[in-house]
Amino acid sequence: MTQTQALLTILFIAFATLLTRALPFWVFHGQPSAFVRYLGVVLPGAVIAMLVVYCFKAATPLVWPHALPELIAGAYVVLVHHWKHNLVLSIGGGTVLYMLLVQLVFA
Repeated sequence: MTQTQALLTILFIAFATLLTRALPFWVFHGQPSAFVRYLGVVLPGAVIAMLVVYCFKAATPLVWPHALPELIAGAYVVLVHHWKHNLVLSIGGGTVLYMLLVQLVFA
């Protein structure tokens, strides 16, 4: 890839990103519709529920380690988030804890 091609690619990506960020404001003129407000209320919970299902979908409770790494890391995320209300600490720490459990403890 030449420098010109790389620059054009970066400019196109920047324009597409700006367009996706600005388009809702242009379409709704600053006032979202009732449907968009409804989605803003229900989607965060739905996304979290989907992530929980995704995280535990491969857990095998009948085979060693009996889903213990997933359950321990999941409990850590819930407890730390309720304690500190810090997404980086809860999700990042839960990810690190899960990887340590899988790679070192339950290997």
